[in-house]
Amino acid sequence: MQRHFELLAQYNQWMNNKVYEAASKLSPEELSKDRGAYFKSILGTLNHLMVGDTIWLQRFAQLPACANSLEPARDLPTPSALDQLVCRDIGQLSEQRRQLDALICTWIASLKESDLDQVLSYRNMQDQPARRQFSSLLLHFFNHQPHHRGQVTTLLSQAGLDVGVTDLLALIPDQLKA
Repeated sequence: MQRHFELLAQYNQWMNNKVYEAASKLSPEELSKDRGAYFKSILGTLNHLMVGDTIWLQRFAQLPACANSLEPARDLPTPSALDQLVCRDIGQLSEQRRQLDALICTWIASLKESDLDQVLSYRNMQDQPARRQFSSLLLHFFNHQPHHRGQVTTLLSQAGLDVGVTDLLALIPDQLKA
C-alpha cells in the first residue's frame, strides 16, 4: 500500500507542475476572475489546495511516525479558512506548491507499511473531534487534489489553455516494456 501512496505523491507533484505551468501564462486578472467555480477563480482554487494540504499535513505531523519528516509543515502558518488566499501572486504560490510537493514526496517515501495502520485523532475546521485510520486519511488527502485540480483544468481550458495528459496512467510503468 505504501508504494501506491508514493505513486500518488509523484502524480500529485507531476500534475501540480503541469497546472501551475499553464496557469502562469495567464494575467493576474484572468487568474483572479470569478469563473463560477466553488472557490470562484483559478487562483482561489489553487490556494484552496494549498490550504487543504497544509491543514492535513499539520494533522499528520501529530503522528509519531510523521513527526520528523513533517516538521517543516508544523512551521507553516495554520490556515483559518478553506477559502483563505495564501498567495495572490502565482509565482509565489507556485514556489510554495513546489516546496510542499517535495515535502509530501519525501514524507511519503519515509513511511513504513506498518505506519499506515495507525489511528489519527484530530479536530476538524469546526473544532469537532475525529479519530480515523491514517491510511484512509491518506487516501482522502490524495483524492482531494485531483478533485479540485480537475476544476482548475476545466477553468484553464475555458481560458484557452490545455494542460495536456492528466491521467495517473501516464506514470504507471508499462510492464510490457520492462
